[in-house]
Amino acid sequence: MNKKIKVLVLGCGNMGASHARAYHKMADFELCGLIARTPKRRTPLAAELGGVAEFDDFGKAIAATQPDAVAICTYPDSHYKFAQQALNAGLHIFMEKPLAETVAQAQGIVELAAQKKRKVVVGYILRHNPAWIKFVEIARTLGKPLVMRMNLNQQSSGAEWQTHKQLMQSMSPIVDCGVHYVDIMCQMTRSKPVLVQAIGARLSEEIDEKMYNYGQLQVRFEDDSVGWYEAGWGPMMSETAFFVKDVIGPKGCVSIVDPGAAGTGSADIDAHTKTNSLLQHHATLDANGELSSKDVLIDTRDEPGHQELCDREQAWFLQAIRDDLDLSEHLSDAVNSLRIVLAADESLRSGQVVRLQ
Repeated sequence: MNKKIKVLVLGCGNMGASHARAYHKMADFELCGLIARTPKRRTPLAAELGGVAEFDDFGKAIAATQPDAVAICTYPDSHYKFAQQALNAGLHIFMEKPLAETVAQAQGIVELAAQKKRKVVVGYILRHNPAWIKFVEIARTLGKPLVMRMNLNQQSSGAEWQTHKQLMQSMSPIVDCGVHYVDIMCQMTRSKPVLVQAIGARLSEEIDEKMYNYGQLQVRFEDDSVGWYEAGWGPMMSETAFFVKDVIGPKGCVSIVDPGAAGTGSADIDAHTKTNSLLQHHATLDANGELSSKDVLIDTRDEPGHQELCDREQAWFLQAIRDDLDLSEHLSDAVNSLRIVLAADESLRSGQVVRLQ
C-alpha cells in the first residue's frame, strides 16, 4: 500500500484554502502544514481543517514536517524563489499560475524539476473542467484559421480590490489572468504563436503609475488563427459583457453562453469557470444558400464547482506523482502561455508589435 503523500500549503488565500481543503479530504494526501506570514490568514483555515500545524516560514515548515510535496499559492512574484527552494529540498510542486515572472525563470523551474526528478504541476484549472474540455474539443472541429475572442473583466471592491492592488504590484491583469485563456487558445489551435500586440490603460490613482489595470492583447498563430483577450480589475469595471468566450472558424462557431447563472457578478469566483451551456453554430448552407441546420445548445449546468475543480487538480497532481506521468507537454504549454502574455505586456509598454521566435 502506498504511503500518504505529506503536503504543505504555502499561501492561504482563496486558492490556497481551496487546495488545502482538497488535500484534507483526499485519503492519499496528508496535509501536514499551512504557511502564511500572518495568523489572520492561516489560523482560521487550520482550525477548520482540524488543527493543522501552522508556520510563518517555508524553510522551518520543511524542517519540521519533512513533506513530500508543496502547493505554492502565493503571489506570482514569489513563485520562482519558492519553487527553487522546494525543488532543492526534493519536493514535488503544485504551483498556482503563472509559473514565474519571466520566461527565463519559468524555464529554470522546468529544468531544475527535470534535474531533481520531481513533478511540477501548474494550476490551469480550466483544463479540469469537462465543459471547457468540450469547448476546446468543438473548437478543433471548426476548421482553420480560428478567431478566438475571450475576456474576464472583474468589478472589484473591498477585499477583492485590495487583492487586485496587491497583485498589480508585480503583474497586470492580462498577465495574471491571461495565461488561463491564452492556454485555452493554444489548445484550440495547437499552432505556434508568432506575433503579439497589446494596448491598455491605468484607470486608478491607487495603483503604481507604471502599472495598468485594464488591458487587451491580440495574438496571431502560425496557422493564421488569431486570438483576442481582455482583462480589467477594479471598482470602475463594467458588469456588461464581462465574460465573453467565443470561437469562430470556417465551419461555424461555438460560444459559452449565460454565465450570469453561475454567480452574482464578475467578482464571483465560480463565474470564472462556470459555463452553464455551450452554443454551437454550423455554417453549412443548403442549395438555396440558407443555413442547413439549427444551432445546438449543449447543457453544462451539472459541471463541477470551484472546489470540486480544485479537488480534480489535486487528483491529477497525485496521479502525476504516483504514476510518474510525463509532464513535459504540460510544462511546455505553461511556459508558452506565459511567453505570450509577457510579450503582450512588453508590447503594451513599448507600443510595438512583439514577434515571437
